[in-house]
Amino acid sequence: MNRKKWIALLLAAVMVLSLAACGGTASPSRETQEQQTAAAPEAPAREARDSVVIAIATEMDTLDPTRGWGHGNAPLLQSTLIRYTADMTFENDLATGYTLSEDGLAYTFTLRRDAYFTDGEQVTADDVVFTLNKCIADQTSADLAYAEKAEKVDDFTVTVTLKSPVSFFLNTIASIGIVPEHAYDPETYGTNPAVSSSPYKFVEWKQQEQLILEANENYYDGAPAIKHVTIVFMGEDAALAAVKAGQVDAACSAATLAATQVEGYHVEAVPSADNRGFTLPMLPDEGKTTESGYPYGNNVTCNLEIRQAIAYCIDRELVAEVALNGYGRPAYSENDGMPWNNPEGAIDTDVEYAKQLLADNGWVDTDGDGIVEKDGLKAEFTVLYPSGDSVRQAIGMAAAEQAKAIGIHIIIEGTSWDDLARRMFSCGVVMGWGAATPSETYYLYRSQGALLDDYYNPEGYMSEITDGYMESALQAKTVEEAYAYWQKVQWDGETGTSMRGQCPWVWIVNLDHIYFLRDGLSIGEQPIHPHGHSIPLIQNLQNWTWEE
Repeated sequence: MNRKKWIALLLAAVMVLSLAACGGTASPSRETQEQQTAAAPEAPAREARDSVVIAIATEMDTLDPTRGWGHGNAPLLQSTLIRYTADMTFENDLATGYTLSEDGLAYTFTLRRDAYFTDGEQVTADDVVFTLNKCIADQTSADLAYAEKAEKVDDFTVTVTLKSPVSFFLNTIASIGIVPEHAYDPETYGTNPAVSSSPYKFVEWKQQEQLILEANENYYDGAPAIKHVTIVFMGEDAALAAVKAGQVDAACSAATLAATQVEGYHVEAVPSADNRGFTLPMLPDEGKTTESGYPYGNNVTCNLEIRQAIAYCIDRELVAEVALNGYGRPAYSENDGMPWNNPEGAIDTDVEYAKQLLADNGWVDTDGDGIVEKDGLKAEFTVLYPSGDSVRQAIGMAAAEQAKAIGIHIIIEGTSWDDLARRMFSCGVVMGWGAATPSETYYLYRSQGALLDDYYNPEGYMSEITDGYMESALQAKTVEEAYAYWQKVQWDGETGTSMRGQCPWVWIVNLDHIYFLRDGLSIGEQPIHPHGHSIPLIQNLQNWTWEE
């Protein structure tokens, strides 16, 4: 049996034994699925063509954008100063334009005068200043800790001053919705944002059940075509049952379910930068620990040739075909397809080169057990994945099977997130990222973030060269200039974070985000989705339509 057939059979067995929801959540029990399906509202009459019922797997933690909205997504119920277009460039939203001071520290925004909250109050500089200063003070996942303050210049002009130049400020601002100062209660706004300024207004949120929205007929860019929106929260299996029952119009699903055919529905696959790959410790094991006492370092993966050999031996197309039923693409970085990505950092699968790389660096199988060794050290180590996540398990097992062909033994082990968080500094991890902002590159690779007790940079990557590129990117005066430096972080022709460079990650696949859609429903032009399967789908609700 050839290697491709063996891997296909292996992964098929994994997917049959342990199907799990996309994003790593375990599938609900049959009883829970039946309850969720029963709780789904009846689908709206199609002749009305003004309503939609959407099933998503992940419920938001809050509807308060000052608490963070995640991975660069646009907030659901609030307008932003600027926003992303479908091709990931910027356009004005509440702002009519902005200027940047010569020192790169002060952004001055002018505001449109025809924007109103749903209670009839005009959106003014007071609301923008209130929102941004709250984000700065709270230092939440809205991530404005690098900003000094926001100040009102006049009723329709705001200046935001930064502590130091940060070019991804605009990417951050594109995901921070402006809240009404006069109607904001920090205790209740997150669950009842009754006053907002987006294309949709809040009606009701029954947590763990459903969220109901209605069109804002006074929205400054024109009322959306779909007037009534019901978002129900259920796992992929329950959502598919609801699709089969005709109870929902759109539903998040998984690659493992995408082959299912349902009359009156079709599957739509949206490309994403929602990636999966291996983090590999770059430092040797010298018996040292992090500040929290977690061991770090690995004497096998600290060798560049080991990391690169794994990167070169993986057939990413095969992994996407088998582990993701073809609903995925090879991954070569944390930001494939984004404007700041450097495609020159990508590599081709080359098993013979991987073998030669090991041999040239002294890794030889001297005892005939199929594992190469060097100075008595065998090329074997553990890669962890969160138990219950069959997608990460399948990806990990596929890569491990392919690594056997070059004499590297990777032990794929499922464990809890708590245990993974303690061991990720000394073991590899099947990790996933993917954001609509280059700030992710900064946090993944900055030297000062190495080995901190979070999921960024557990591999301990440090480089003065890429630190310098990132500092230049932060201080850039234009987005285009910044993007050029972010690209050099990945690969400058000699080094970088890519697999051609120092290879702290072995990137494997980008997941397509899978949705069942009722025939006739258009979800508009979707941008490349960031990490997370549910929220990205609904960030452009105002562009959804029913086609004749």
